[in-house]
Amino acid sequence: MDKTKPNPGQTSGARPNYQLIDGRVVDLNAATKTPSPHSGETGVLTNQLHQSKLVSAFKLMRLDRPIGILLLLMPTLAALWLAAGGIPPLTTSIIFVLGVVLTRSAGCVINDYADRWLDRSVERTQNRVLVTGALSGRTALILFAALMLAAFALVLGTNSTTVWLSVLALMIATVYPYCKRHTYYPQVVLGVAFSMGIPMAYTALDKTPDAIAWLLFFGNCLWTLAYDTLYAMVDRDDDILAGSKSTAILFGELDIVAVAVLHASALISFALIGPRAELHWPYYAALGICAGIAALQIKLAMKREKAAYFQAFKSNQWLGIAFFAGIWAGL
Repeated sequence: MDKTKPNPGQTSGARPNYQLIDGRVVDLNAATKTPSPHSGETGVLTNQLHQSKLVSAFKLMRLDRPIGILLLLMPTLAALWLAAGGIPPLTTSIIFVLGVVLTRSAGCVINDYADRWLDRSVERTQNRVLVTGALSGRTALILFAALMLAAFALVLGTNSTTVWLSVLALMIATVYPYCKRHTYYPQVVLGVAFSMGIPMAYTALDKTPDAIAWLLFFGNCLWTLAYDTLYAMVDRDDDILAGSKSTAILFGELDIVAVAVLHASALISFALIGPRAELHWPYYAALGICAGIAALQIKLAMKREKAAYFQAFKSNQWLGIAFFAGIWAGL
């Protein structure tokens, strides 16, 4: 048999590119050819391939897990409400809500791109789409650029100060995923990245960030550091073996104490906002709910189980919702 002769249906010189789709091993090179008028099979496989890519992109952006959007959105909306002294203009609110969705999605994409070396060594992340090859690194970079350009287009509807702050926010968000290779403080960088929407909310409403804004900024950094440390505790054992760094590793046996101190410090910072913004009693009632959720997180973490760490982390979405609701009702 002539080994140089191509197999039937395979273009000469093209190497097969196999992938499992719906339980079938498919040569993607063959699947993307123009369908034969006498057979609809290639067209079906092409549609399946396109659907598979869309689902993979959806997962890469974590749109199937909206908790990250809530964690970023709640303090941003809180800043908008505080800066406006009530309900902010609808157009500005839409810009920030859509901006949060786009930037959080972009952050997930660049995070997975940067963590390809790590994710294959961590049990929880071994099935991420860049690890399995469902999407290529090049596709991820194109998607990241498209998302950030869309977010930048939105912020152009505000003013020059907000635009420059958005550029700084982009730089911080892009640097964050690479910090875990060199420092034990990537969670601190994430805290700053997740808080940049606060001064941007003020400047977008032509306000200068005041003491209230910076108390919210500082408190949000502390809160983010607390919940992302819990998140890092889930993967700590795998991270140590892979050579990754985090505050969960840095704190060691004092991790739960550190998380408790961070939560308490964040709540103190938030409490100091109340009298300065002349917030009414519903705000303080909401802070009491936040404190209860934080206490529940500590109780869960004391089980010293990965599932409990993750459950504690997920409860922060309710803490964020309670905090924003308190500001809305307290104004």
